[in-house]
Parts: sequence; C-alpha cells; structure tokens
Amino acid sequence: MSSLQTSGAAALSMKDRLRSVRAAAAGNMLEWFDWTLYGIFSTYLAANFFDNRSPTSALLSTMAVFAGGFIARPVGGFIFGRLGDRVGRRLTLLASMMTLSFTTLTIAVVPTYDQIGAWASLILLVQRLLQGLAHGGEAGVSYTYVAEIAPKERRGLWTSVVYVSVMIGVMGATATAALLSNLLGSAAMSEWGWRIGFGLGSLLALYVLVLRRYAKETDVFAEQASEKHPKAADSKMSPADRARLYKACIFIFLLSACTNVVYYTWVTFAPVNAITLKGMDPGGAYTASLLAQLMVLFFLILFGHLSDKVGRRPMTMALGVAVILLIVPVQMILTDQPWTLFVAQGLGLTAWALAVGFYPALMAELAPTFARARVVGVMTSLAAGVFGGTAPYLYTWLTSIGLASVFYAYLAALAVLTIIVGFKMKETRGMDLNEDMHQSALPAEQPQPSSAASN
Repeated sequence: MSSLQTSGAAALSMKDRLRSVRAAAAGNMLEWFDWTLYGIFSTYLAANFFDNRSPTSALLSTMAVFAGGFIARPVGGFIFGRLGDRVGRRLTLLASMMTLSFTTLTIAVVPTYDQIGAWASLILLVQRLLQGLAHGGEAGVSYTYVAEIAPKERRGLWTSVVYVSVMIGVMGATATAALLSNLLGSAAMSEWGWRIGFGLGSLLALYVLVLRRYAKETDVFAEQASEKHPKAADSKMSPADRARLYKACIFIFLLSACTNVVYYTWVTFAPVNAITLKGMDPGGAYTASLLAQLMVLFFLILFGHLSDKVGRRPMTMALGVAVILLIVPVQMILTDQPWTLFVAQGLGLTAWALAVGFYPALMAELAPTFARARVVGVMTSLAAGVFGGTAPYLYTWLTSIGLASVFYAYLAALAVLTIIVGFKMKETRGMDLNEDMHQSALPAEQPQPSSAASN
C-alpha cells in the first residue's frame, strides 16, 4: 500500500485533521468567491463583453454564459470525481484549484467587446466553461473529503464548515463588490474596477494551493483503494448494487433541486435583482446582502450540529416547509430600500441553511465509497446546472413579462418535492462511510446500521 493510502484520517492527530479540513474549506471559500463574483458583477460583464446597445439583452446574454458554466459542472464532476476515486481526494483538490485559478486570472485580463468584438464574448464563455469544470470537480470531491475525514457521530457539524466557507467566499465577493463600488463609483467600476475582484481571486489561489499541499488523504479512500475493499471497481457490482447506485443518483439529484434554486435566487442574484428590478442603490444592496450572509453563518453551524442530534430526514423536510411559507413574504418585503433586502435575504438564507448545513454529509452518506466523489460531483453539479444555473434567467425573464408568479409556483413545487424525497429516504446520521452501499439511506429491506440508530 502506498504512503498516500496509509495516511488516513484514523491515524491522524486532531491537529492534522483540522489542518486538512482547513485546506478543504479554504479551497471552497476561494471557489465560491470566484464563482459568485461573476453573478455579482454580471451587470459590468454585460457592459464590457457584449453589445450593450440593449442593456436587457446584454444582461440576459451574461446570464446565459453564467448558465453555460453550469453545463460544464457535471462534466467536471465526472472528470475530477473519477480522478478523486482513482488517485485520491487530496491530489484532485489540488488539480481543481489550479484550473480554477487560471480561469479567474484570464477573466481579469481579457479585453472588452469594444476592443476585440465578439472574441471577448467567446473568451468569457470558454473561461466560464472551464470554471464550471473546476467548480463541479471541486464540489463533489470536497464534500466527499470533509465527510470522510469527519467523526461519524459529528459529521453534520464538521461538514457544516463546507458551507460556512462557501458563505465566507460569497461574503468576500459581496464585500469586495461593496467596497469597490463605494470607493470607485459606478463609472470606474463599469470600466475597470470589476477586474480587481477577479485579480484578487487569482492571487488568493496561491495561498490555497500551499494549504492543500499539506492536507492528508482520508482513511476511507485508503481502505477502498486497498485489496481489503470488496468493491474497488464498478465492474464488481451486483445488479442489485448497481440498481441501488442509480437510486442514490436520483435521490441526490432531487434533493439538490430546491436548495439550488433558493440559493441562486435568494442569495447570489438577490443584490443584482434588487438593483436591476427595484432600483436599489448598488452600494446599499451589496452591504445589506453582506450583512444577511454574515447572519446565516451561525445557522449553518447550528443546523449542521442539529442534524447530528435529530437526523437528516426531519431537517430536509423542514427546508421544504420553510421555503413554501417564505415565498410570498420574501417577495413582498423587497423594495428599493437596502434594509428590505437584508430582511428578505436573511429569511431566505435561514431557510436555505436548514438543509445545507449538513448537505455535504448527506450527499456523502447517500453514495458508496468506491464511486462517492463521482456520484456526488456529477449529480450535485447536474442539479446545479438544471435548477440553479437556469434560475436567474427564468426569474429575470418571467419577471420582465409580468409572470413572476409562475416562477414562485415553480419554486413551491420543488419545495414540495424536497418534502416527499425527505420522507421517502431512510435516516443516515451516524452511518459508517467505510461500509459498502448496503449501508444506504435509500428505501430497501436491509436494516439500518446500528450506529445510526443509536445516535
């Protein structure tokens, strides 16, 4: 067995465990900093990389490229996920980070539409597709990595750090936008100020690469990669196991639908919608959004910890109920005043945190060890593309033609779907990730693991 395989979490000191989790979290933070900047700066990108004779058309084109990044995410989830299942989680996290840093630097320096014409739009699209590849790979492998290295009885709490780091990255992007907007003004921001944010992201990538270099491999992957594990390749699955794997893919996809639409509607594009559709001052909108994101950090940790106590199923169903109850109030509260964005987005973020505080743990618990990074990466990325990537476009388009109620009905339907899936799945808290896929949260005749039942 190689040294990489033997350096598992079981043999690590608490210091090494925390160092490894910190490296994964730092990468998540930077990944979402870069990813969110595109959404926050979409109005400036529209003005610089597309024909802006029609501002609405340019904004929709920018959002179409935004959605294009989601098309690449499932492909990235498969490529990097397969790499993570073959050579290890740690090395794959290094590869995805290098790809992401390259794309961010390129966006920061690419010439504008006025300088090179349609080539600017094409380069932006290509870089967004590459960013989508890295993002899809990073998500699946990092969820898997943190879930596998965490103690099983506190997996929900430990994996809450994933989305805490996500929100810190989102907050960093929002704070960058707020600071630059207030310091430079609208004219300078539109002309060149937005490039500073992307340049900062590419510089931070160097720090993350150093952190990840010293991260450790998980013991779960080490055992899977050794001869001890009975299912080291897909070809060794029985028909029943393969059917169960497909069911896991379906459950992960469906459970990711509502959270993605809520996130991209009520989090990433909330300031943009407030500015574009409500006429809110950009500086005020970004500041209000930043404060709402700061508030939700507490709830992510709280709900992650709570899922270790009461279980994943009731928390998942609570998300669906909360979204249904908040759809109308969130829309009615929002006006052109920044404080209304803080209240509306704070409510939406709290509902979102009900499930995403333990989301990485649940995704890892649904998938078998030998294909975990692939399954989680592909299915969460596919759901993000189908539901999250299209949400801003659908919302903007339907609102522009007076059919915003159709979008709200769509979101409510996804919330109902979440409740149904949460009710149908079995409880996963405390399960052993080193067991095979019979230790699954999917409906089956096999009994629950004793560890899950005892927590």
